[in-house]
Amino acid sequence: MVTPEPLPEDSPSRHGVDAGGITAFRDAADGMGLHSLMVLRHGHVIASAWRAPHGPGRPHQLYSLSKSFTSTAVGLAVADGLVDLDAPVLGYFPELDADVTDPRSRAMLVRHLATMSSGHLADTWQPVFGTGRDRPVREFLRIPPDRDPGTVFAYNQPCTYTLASIVQRVTGQPLVAYLRPRLFDPIGIGEVTWEESPPGQVLGFSGLSATTDAVARLGELYLRGGRWHGRQIMPADWVAEATRPQVATPPDARRPDWERGYGFQFWMSRHGYRGDGARGQFCLILPEQDAVVAITADSRDMQGVLDAAWTHLLPAFGDP
Repeated sequence: MVTPEPLPEDSPSRHGVDAGGITAFRDAADGMGLHSLMVLRHGHVIASAWRAPHGPGRPHQLYSLSKSFTSTAVGLAVADGLVDLDAPVLGYFPELDADVTDPRSRAMLVRHLATMSSGHLADTWQPVFGTGRDRPVREFLRIPPDRDPGTVFAYNQPCTYTLASIVQRVTGQPLVAYLRPRLFDPIGIGEVTWEESPPGQVLGFSGLSATTDAVARLGELYLRGGRWHGRQIMPADWVAEATRPQVATPPDARRPDWERGYGFQFWMSRHGYRGDGARGQFCLILPEQDAVVAITADSRDMQGVLDAAWTHLLPAFGDP
């Protein structure tokens, strides 16, 4: 692991941002359990704040924001020629061939995992990870999908777990070890940890702990089409595909930022797109504003945090 260089810092005004809008957002989010905030514009950190005991060097549990890091690992494995989005999932687990008999499960492709369109109508987490389940991929593939894969979205944690399992299997490395020279070191992400179940296999859908700075760097990488300081870290076509609507998500009048569609482990938002995790972990990528907003929190109102961002932060950016 290399020692990361700090992200460049500058004042909001030098990048056309109204500091009052940042303050207004922070004040609103403070009431919703904000732990940390980093705002980047034009590649510069123009605002940052942490609430004790949280601090710049303290990793934070990212919950489902972990999924966007797993997506990045899949994109790198695709670029390495190790994963094919249009290959059957079962082909990566030939030892399960006799166990998986349902035609829909056998027809499931890697891209269906990436887009949460496995064909199941609900999360299969409970039956897959229930007591005594020590072979999660097998249990997942043995649950018959309700619809043909690719036809319906359902937020389904074992989809991402299986993606992570595929990457670890084809690379022969733990996911963190695979990402260290390809993602973490090149863009300056320091120490991370990732929960495992069973031992040796990261959860993929959750369990990653990293700093707010790491979240900001991932967002900046995607904002720049996969480039970092002139070097193409991620394939530009993967970034484009991962961050556009791949599958429709259900209408949700109470949470309008969850009904805009889903990419490859990224949510579409009313503005830009995002990775997000339970209790208010956000990586907001705003291409029209040339901005990234990294947030960690302990919030019961994730839509409220986004509403505050659109109300206060968005107008503060003004013109790009």
